[in-house]
Amino acid sequence: MTKQDETITALNNCFSDYEGLLSDLSEEDWNVQSLCPDWDIRGVAVHLSGIENLLVEWMPSGPDEWPPFPKMGEFVELSSEWNPKELIENTGKILNNRRAELIGLDSNGWEAPCMSPVGPANYGRFMNVRIFDLWVHHRDMTIPLGVETIDSGPHAEIALDEVQASLGYIVGKKIGLPDGMSIAFRLRGAIERDMFVEIDGRARVVENIIDPSVEVTVDSTSFMMLACGRIPPQVEIDAGQISWSGNDEWGEKSARNLRFTM
Repeated sequence: MTKQDETITALNNCFSDYEGLLSDLSEEDWNVQSLCPDWDIRGVAVHLSGIENLLVEWMPSGPDEWPPFPKMGEFVELSSEWNPKELIENTGKILNNRRAELIGLDSNGWEAPCMSPVGPANYGRFMNVRIFDLWVHHRDMTIPLGVETIDSGPHAEIALDEVQASLGYIVGKKIGLPDGMSIAFRLRGAIERDMFVEIDGRARVVENIIDPSVEVTVDSTSFMMLACGRIPPQVEIDAGQISWSGNDEWGEKSARNLRFTM
């Protein structure tokens, strides 16, 4: 399976999970506060459906081209007239259009350069960012609703890849680990993954560290939601979802300062 096939499979997983969640929402669920401070459940749904809608029929024509994000305002205004059933039906149409486009996309389209939320990239790289956004926002809805999710699979792995790519920034800037120290993040639970960062003039992700200064053991879903600023670190510490060993001071600082985005 090519990287393109892997990403498309993961995106389809996100689309299916999202449609399934919307179809199971009760009338009261739509007004529940999500983990995003500015949005209730409906607000998150409008965001996700609106972004996929603006991507329909969009293909970048050059490296400086952004996705047509201004269309989002039009979608928000239009969708404000829809009841939940209409939002679900229109979301289904949007996602079916996206599925058809992705299946028909050749390698040239996949590699087409463009701008993305993570800077200059190509269309395929931007789709990985979409997986991250869909995966996290899905849990912005399910966690406050008490809906169980399956937090493994290719879409979960790609979403985690996006955070791992920012680990140097997280450790160097947000945590502020001093020069000469190193840290291991040992993710357990739905995803098992060890990630390492060393500070040698600057923070950089490395393949392995034999004897890290700090080890942080954390549930993989908790790690993701902490990195996205969605849940309070103290709650996860009290619940035993994140712990540390080695240098106690920097272990605690690491557990409390994973947030790099919101």
